[in-house]
Amino acid sequence: MAARWNHVWIGAETGVLKGVNLHKKRAANYTDVSVLSRDQEVCAMCWESPLESEVLLGCLNGTVKVFSTEKEKFTEFRDCSGGEGPFRGLATYDNSLITCVESGLLKVWQEGSTDHTELQVGADVCRMRQNPERRERVATGGKENELRVWDLQRPQETVFTAKNVRNDWLDLRVPVWVRDVHFIPASDKLVTCTGHSQVRVYDPSAQRRPVLEMTYGEVPLTALSLTSDANSVVVGNTHGHLAILDLRKGRLLRCLKGQAGSVRGVQCHSSLPLVASCGLDRFLRVHNMVDSKLQHKVYLKSRLNCLLFTSRDNWEQEDMEPGVDASVKKEEEEVDEIWDSMVTVGGRARSKRKVEQPQRVGRRKKAAQGSPEV
Repeated sequence: MAARWNHVWIGAETGVLKGVNLHKKRAANYTDVSVLSRDQEVCAMCWESPLESEVLLGCLNGTVKVFSTEKEKFTEFRDCSGGEGPFRGLATYDNSLITCVESGLLKVWQEGSTDHTELQVGADVCRMRQNPERRERVATGGKENELRVWDLQRPQETVFTAKNVRNDWLDLRVPVWVRDVHFIPASDKLVTCTGHSQVRVYDPSAQRRPVLEMTYGEVPLTALSLTSDANSVVVGNTHGHLAILDLRKGRLLRCLKGQAGSVRGVQCHSSLPLVASCGLDRFLRVHNMVDSKLQHKVYLKSRLNCLLFTSRDNWEQEDMEPGVDASVKKEEEEVDEIWDSMVTVGGRARSKRKVEQPQRVGRRKKAAQGSPEV
């Protein structure tokens, strides 16, 4: 199976890169498991370009691997170590690689140069996310590390720094814990989820505090993703719950069931009403957001950290991979038709027993009635 026909790419705690073809219901490993070690855990992933021909993997040991979906192999290994902790974000911009680690060191690795841009974005970073429309801008946030927006062309100061919400009803300070963040398309707005179950929308042009806040559940939220229309957001938490929240009215729309462990990665399809999720229960799940049904469920053996959902939407036309002979496909279809036309033997036998059993019982009753008393 050609790697370029996979629909979802997943990074595991074991360091394995997995590709899943949902149309053919197949999964494959693209990493040599014989040379894996614990420090190769995949912590972050991103596409190298909008063409989606290369996948970048940020590993726990500070290495960034480049996997080519066309060549079906790793083509480059870059040492991007610096700072402390795992990667909390990975992105590309203008032939440069952007990395951010948990200790707060954000670096822009310029290709072919030793002069790299560095800036400190605060300690205990949980997420760094790039603006897909203005790729020179990134957002960061973490534990006691407020949401900030940075312009990599002018990294000396932030473009936006959020302000904490007002004290609670006991006049106590509300703790800060940004777990994930996304830029809302066609605007300057951002949406975040927190470790205290809040989902917040920020509008830098209006004010520093959130313009909308809602709560889902009572446990930490771990990941979020905007739907294709940007009117809703899908969030996941540490108990394996997935939910769709309306950003316009600030209310819960529906829940997506099936998860059994902490959600680590969530991503909505760019045009289809589908959302992919993965986590510690080792399953990849794809839900339909219209009817909340689970359309795909694939067991991948390892605990899963992150994923990438391809933007292709013509899955039904991907019946065959290039190079596969059409006669083989025709033969497979004929075999399937033969199997479908066969009648189940077990079902006929069961119906026969149901008819015969009353007759035997009737004969026993007649024999008992006709027997003389002793």
